[in-house]
This record gives sequence, C-alpha cells and structure tokens, in this order.
Amino acid sequence: MKILLLFYLFLIFTILLDGYIIFWKYFKEEAAIIRERDPAIKSDWEVLLYPSFKAIWKYRKAHKLYEKGHYFRARWISQRAARKTGIEIHPGAVIGKGLFIDHGHGVVIGETTIIGDNVTLYQGVTLGGTGKETGKRHPTLEDNVMVSVGAKVLGSFTIGENSKIGAGSVVLKEVPPNSTVVGVPGCVVKQDNVRIPRNDMDQVHLPDPVMNEIEHLKQEMHRLEEENQRLQKLVDKYQKK
Repeated sequence: MKILLLFYLFLIFTILLDGYIIFWKYFKEEAAIIRERDPAIKSDWEVLLYPSFKAIWKYRKAHKLYEKGHYFRARWISQRAARKTGIEIHPGAVIGKGLFIDHGHGVVIGETTIIGDNVTLYQGVTLGGTGKETGKRHPTLEDNVMVSVGAKVLGSFTIGENSKIGAGSVVLKEVPPNSTVVGVPGCVVKQDNVRIPRNDMDQVHLPDPVMNEIEHLKQEMHRLEEENQRLQKLVDKYQKK
C-alpha cells in the first residue's frame, strides 16, 4: 500500500515538474520576444501581465486538444481565454513561434489561419474570412509580418514574409513578400525586396497613396502656374513692342 502511495506521489510530482519546466521555458521565450518588440517593458516579470502571454499560452493548450479531436474542450479553453484577455484565437489556427500581440484587445484569429514565425499583431486586428469561402477560409501570414492597429485581413490568401500592413487597412488579396500595404481596400505601396527588421515597429510613417496623389497634383498645379506666368511675361513683352 505504501509503495503504491509513493508511486502515485512520484507520478504527481513528475507531472507537476514537467508542467513547471514547460511553463518556465514558455515564460523565458515570451520575455525575450516582448523585450525585443515592446520598449515599455521594464522587467521580465511584467510579461505575466500581458494579455498576449495568457492568450497564447491558452491557445497552445487548446490547439493540442483540437488536434486530438477534443473540439468542445478546446473551444471551452479558447473562449474562456477570450473573455479574460480580449484576444480570440480559434484553437484550429496554426501559429508558429515568436508571435507577439501588443495590447491585444479586439484581436480575432480565425480557425484556418496560418501564422509563421516572429509575427506581430496590434490591437483590433482581424484575421478572418469573407463568408464566401469553404475549407481554407482565413489568411496565411508568413514570417516576420507586422499587422498594425485595426487592420483587417479577410480571405484565404497569403501575406508574404517581411510585409507590413498599415493601421486601419482592409486587405482582400495576396500581398507579395517585402511589401507595405495601406488603404481601404489595401494596396501595395512599397516593395523593395529588402527584409524589414523586426524592431521596425513604426505604424505611423507609412506611405499614403492618396496623399501621394494629392501632392503630385499640387506639384503639377505649381508647375502650370509657373508656366502661365512665363507665358504672360512673353505676351506682355510682345505687346510692348
């Protein structure tokens, strides 16, 4: 009887130790990721206060259950996490390492979404479907993609690696690698085949195609005014003769 009791105690201790080791490894990885991309963090222990830390931890657990066919338990875990963190990640989504969700409130990641490594999402981002597709309904984000505040990526297509989606953009079609997308609907305004550094998190100073067009029109009007003044001087000079 004592041997059996000791065996059970040893088994419980082993399970708890394994759980602690896994959690500690996850904690250290998340601390490194958040320190790299969020200048507001002052100590590793603040990681425990980040909604993304809790949401992604719960997602990893729910995803394992989902893969084993335990759909109700998986959804139960994900929905509880969504209520607590404001971040809704469907357990069927496939997410690589290094995902960081800054602030996080209002983020939605759909069931068939695929996210590569070292992706950054900001609050209010939706990775969703259009309601018209079946099967693979949600987008694929390749490595090192950044999706800024309030952006919506809707449909089954790919956002190429190292790309940026500007704040408030609505993306409805494929984006090539190394691109910058802004606007509604989103359009590519920069593509230079240069890798975007992961510490480049500027969401404000992105190209604006509308403002660029307005600036071009202003320059053209200025040129025409100068041309008109030149012609007027020629006319005045001719009339004086």
